[in-house]
Amino acid sequence: MPTPASSEPSADAIVVGAGLAGLVAAAELADAGRRVLVLDQEGEQNLGGQAHWSFGGLFFVDSPEQRRLGIRDSRELAGRDWQTAAAFDRPEDFWPRRWADAYLDFAAGEKRAWLHSLGMRWFPMVGWAERGGAGAGLPGNSVPRFHITWGTGPGVVEPFARRVREHERAGRVRFLFRHRVRRLIVTNGVVHGVSGDILEPSDVGRGEASSRVIVGDFERTGGAVIVTSGGIGGNHALVRRYWPTDRLGPAPETMLSGVPQHVDGLLQQQVAAQGGRVINPDRMWHYTEGLRNWNPVWPNHAIRVLPGPSSLWLDPSGRRLPFPHIPGGSTLDTLAHITGHGYPYTWFVLNRKIIKKEFTLSGSEQNLDLTGRDLRLVARRAGPAVSPSVQAFMDHGADFVVRDNLPDLVRGMNELTGERHATVDYAVLEREILDRDLQVHNAAGKDAQLAVARSARAVPSERLIRVAKPAPILDPADGPLIAVRLNILTASRSAASKPTCKAGC
Repeated sequence: MPTPASSEPSADAIVVGAGLAGLVAAAELADAGRRVLVLDQEGEQNLGGQAHWSFGGLFFVDSPEQRRLGIRDSRELAGRDWQTAAAFDRPEDFWPRRWADAYLDFAAGEKRAWLHSLGMRWFPMVGWAERGGAGAGLPGNSVPRFHITWGTGPGVVEPFARRVREHERAGRVRFLFRHRVRRLIVTNGVVHGVSGDILEPSDVGRGEASSRVIVGDFERTGGAVIVTSGGIGGNHALVRRYWPTDRLGPAPETMLSGVPQHVDGLLQQQVAAQGGRVINPDRMWHYTEGLRNWNPVWPNHAIRVLPGPSSLWLDPSGRRLPFPHIPGGSTLDTLAHITGHGYPYTWFVLNRKIIKKEFTLSGSEQNLDLTGRDLRLVARRAGPAVSPSVQAFMDHGADFVVRDNLPDLVRGMNELTGERHATVDYAVLEREILDRDLQVHNAAGKDAQLAVARSARAVPSERLIRVAKPAPILDPADGPLIAVRLNILTASRSAASKPTCKAGC
C-alpha cells in the first residue's frame, strides 16, 4: 500500500535530478548556505547521470593546451562558430542567445581556471569535434576545442559529487533517491514544491533498466525548484513526436539509444503541461555514427564513433556521400542529408591503418586508459595496435565487416544488411575508392575530403594521434579492409544547447 504523502517543508531549494547539472546546482546553493534537497528517480548508483558515461570533452577557448599546440583561438572566432551552428532565428531564442554569449565569455575566461582549482586536469592533445569543412560562414569549429578531461566523464562528475557529499555530511544537502517527480506544486502561479512516486529500491547496475514498482508517494516543498531532469533520447516515441520533418525529413525507421531508458523526457512534458516554457523541442541533436554495442548496458544501447576525416562515407548502395558530408564534419548537416534521403543506415569504408589512428569510441567505459588515469595504457595509443575497445567491436560488433579484399568486403556488407535493404554495387564502390586513391600521391589534388585531412595534419595533435597520413585505402600493406554500418543514435541533448560540444560530450 502507498505510504501517506508528507507535506513537511523540505529545504530552501529542491533540485530534481542528480546528474551533473543537478550536482552543480546543489553544490553552488549549499556553498551559499542554503539547505538543498536533491531528488532522483534512479538509485544512488546513478549519481552523476549521463555525464558519467561521457568522454568528458569540455569546451575551452584560447586554452593553454591550445596555445602549446600552436592553435590560435579567440572569443570572437568561437562566437562566430557558435552562431553558425545555433541559428538563433526564432523569437524564443532571446534567452538562449544571452546564455550562449555568457557561456562563451565563461569558456574564454574563468572556466578552465575554476575547474582546475576543483582538481580537474586535461589530456594535452586537443580534439577537433564538429570540424565542418563547408566554408568559413557555415557550421563547424574552426579549430580544435575538445579538451578531454583526465578521468573522462567520471573525472568531470567527481569534484561536484565530492562537494555535494561534503555538504551532505554537514547537513546542508539531503538526497532522496528512487523518488520520481510527477507534478509541480504551484500556488498562485508560484512553484514551491514537487510530488510524485516512491519507487521500490533497485540494485541494478548504473544505466540498467530499473524497477518501476511504486511503493509510496511523496510531497516536498521548498523556496525554489530547479528541474535538471535530462533529455529525451531514451524515449524514441517522444523523439519522433518532435522530429523536425521540415528540416530533416521523416524520422528514421530504426534508431539506437545513446542514453539509458530512464532518460525519457517525461518530467519535461509535465513541466510544459503545468505552464513551464519548454522551447525548441524540435532542435534536437542526434548522431549519425552509431554502433550497436556488442556488450550493452541499457536497451538498444549504442556507442558513437568519433571519427577522423579519412574514411569514405557511403550511402546504402556504395556511393560516396557528397562533400561536405565527411567523417567528423557537421553532424546536423549530415544527419539532414541521411534522413532526408531516407537512408536506413550508411557505411564507412576504411582499412586497418585508418581505424587504428582515426577511430575513437565515445564514452568513459570505452576509454579505460583515460578514465582510469593510467599513463602506461595511454602511451599504448601511440603503438602499432588498434585500441582494445575498437578491436572488440571489430571482433564482436554486429556492424563490422572485416575482409582481406574488396570483393569479399562487398559480399560481407550485403550479407550483413540482407535482402530487405539496398545492396552495395561492387563496381560503384570500387570506382569510388579508386577515384579517391588516385588523389593521394600529390600534395594538392581535387578531392576536398583529402584536402581537409591534409589541412588537419598541420595541427600537431591531429598529425600525431588523430589523422592518418593520406594513403590508398586499397594498399594491401595497410589492410585488412573494413566496412562499418552506421546507425542514427539518439542523444540526450538539444541542438540549441550543444552547437559546438560545450561540455560532457
